Amino acid sequence: MNVADSERIGSALSTVGFEESDDIFDSNVTIVNSCVVRQSSEDKVTAKLDQLSKHKNNEQKNKTIVLMGCMVGPKTDGLEERFPEVDLFLQPQNYEPLINLLYEQKGIDKEGCLSNLDIKPRISSFVPVSHGCDKFCSYCIIPYRRGREISRPIPVIVEEVKKLSDKGVKEVTLLGQNVDSYGFDLSEDINLADLFEAVHEVNGIERIRFLTSHPMDMDIRIIESIANLPKVCKSINLPFQSGSNKILENMRRGYTREDYFELINVIRDKIPNVAMSADAIVGFCGETESDFEDTIDLMKVIKFDKLHTAIYSERKGTIAHRKMKDDVLMADKQRRYKVLNDEQEKIQAELNSKYLGEVNNVMIEGKKRGKIFGRNEQDKLIYVDNLNLNEGEMVDVKIDYVGPWAMKGKVISYVNQA
Repeated sequence: MNVADSERIGSALSTVGFEESDDIFDSNVTIVNSCVVRQSSEDKVTAKLDQLSKHKNNEQKNKTIVLMGCMVGPKTDGLEERFPEVDLFLQPQNYEPLINLLYEQKGIDKEGCLSNLDIKPRISSFVPVSHGCDKFCSYCIIPYRRGREISRPIPVIVEEVKKLSDKGVKEVTLLGQNVDSYGFDLSEDINLADLFEAVHEVNGIERIRFLTSHPMDMDIRIIESIANLPKVCKSINLPFQSGSNKILENMRRGYTREDYFELINVIRDKIPNVAMSADAIVGFCGETESDFEDTIDLMKVIKFDKLHTAIYSERKGTIAHRKMKDDVLMADKQRRYKVLNDEQEKIQAELNSKYLGEVNNVMIEGKKRGKIFGRNEQDKLIYVDNLNLNEGEMVDVKIDYVGPWAMKGKVISYVNQA
């Protein structure tokens, strides 16, 4: 979501004469887009702001420093006292105060700037479809920083996707803190399946992805639309966070491990070729070795194509911070983290081995370490043997090597040209 916000504000400023700088200290305007999902993320932001403030005081008095993103809540008194050299504090998606400030300082065209917030010419682009979250998981600060869920109307989203397609974008990722609850706050009786169908009709868009799902809100209509719409990628990120019912209850996730298993079975029954990824947290308040074993058991049974693992860190302002004790030793957290990732690496190697010798349709995304790469519909990273391919080209690739993190193969046919 932060990447999408940064892309939009960067695109808007470029249309009115600003040029992107590689040096945050040399730039006239530096915008720090903050993430606070984990304490370590916020600590990095704080360190960067301290560096920028010192530079402004000593060397660049006229520099404009802006802090935006999840670190900025409705009240900024504490931030203003902590960072007096910061000129502006912006809550997520609230770009207008920045445009007004730069209008006053630089005389930019406000209307022209705001009208270009949705344009980013790339092969693949993020499209926010909702903002905020109503779930209030006990470990999460996001609802307090990004606010309650607000869905963007389907016609507005479709118009943005059309503009992106006109600019050459071929793949869009529909974003929401809880994308499966899209439309719940709108007056019409619509959900994510309706949005999929509308975006599916946009000419030029070849693939549709979406992030991030919640087990409580992924209903049968959404699952069937993924199965039936060719452009919607058969790749689902469905965080489970813990395999222990006790920990799930403490996390306020709203489902049990049995509920999660049942949902996975429905998904795999409706979408046989689906790739499942998930998020998990180790070391949450009160997690015992038995609770951790429940998590290991769940991941071994389901066998995820990807697993994003995080070590629990206490976040001030959350329910867990107010009412629970962070009582798992860091040594135990780190050990569990390693065990989980080591087991996941084995699972990924096993799952990817089934692709050996298969032909996959791959969208080329660019070059990495001198090699051309792209992804298939299941979000697998695939390197190809042809160095002359361009971003956006769709090719059929026969896989001749598989590993836990990536695959490679030979191009056997060209589906279309970029």
